[in-house]
Amino acid sequence: MRAIGGGVKEISIHALGEWRVVFVAKLHDAIYVLHAFQKKTRKTSRQDIDVARRRYKQIGG
Repeated sequence: MRAIGGGVKEISIHALGEWRVVFVAKLHDAIYVLHAFQKKTRKTSRQDIDVARRRYKQIGG
């Protein structure tokens, strides 16, 4: 997910709706979950991207 930052990945979960988990692995010993949310449309909302981007910056991304 380049819109958030380098190395950010997304997992799609298809159970009781569509869910996404946005995460980044840093320093080979930690995985930071930046945001998890239910998708209700095909496009990821600007609000969800902004939340993940803010959290990415907080961890030094």
